[in-house]
Amino acid sequence: MRSFIKFLTLTLFSFFLSQAAFAAEHGTAQEAEAMVKKATAYIKTKGNESAYTEFNSVTGSFVDRDLYIFVLDLNGKILAHGANAKLLGKNLSTLKDVDNKAFIEELLTIAKSKGKGWIDYKWPNPTTKAIELKSTYFEKSGDIIVACGIYK
Repeated sequence: MRSFIKFLTLTLFSFFLSQAAFAAEHGTAQEAEAMVKKATAYIKTKGNESAYTEFNSVTGSFVDRDLYIFVLDLNGKILAHGANAKLLGKNLSTLKDVDNKAFIEELLTIAKSKGKGWIDYKWPNPTTKAIELKSTYFEKSGDIIVACGIYK
């Protein structure tokens, strides 16, 4: 019986440690929303080009663990992307995830009609390189959309 209790205790302890490590590696919904608001304010004070340069820097102040800012115009063209510079200048309006979900089209529609929101889709995690479920928070600011997602 004692060995079972030891085993159970060690198992639970390991589980809680792994959950704490997972939480430390991943950003939260509140952090994503805060980063979008911070990025929008940064654009207003520094201007688009200066802000985009900061957002594109993988060592900049808008990349934190698996959180990063991306900015797109109202047609789906990527203007800034903190995790993948290869996407800059590309129109992703027709991009679909691995489940064939047109998530950029959905993001654009919601941003234009409601001004902000959340969307869910599957996307490669830049830290793990695995396809993971992602939720992205976004806000329309003038003629751009500022976004930050969390991996689940």
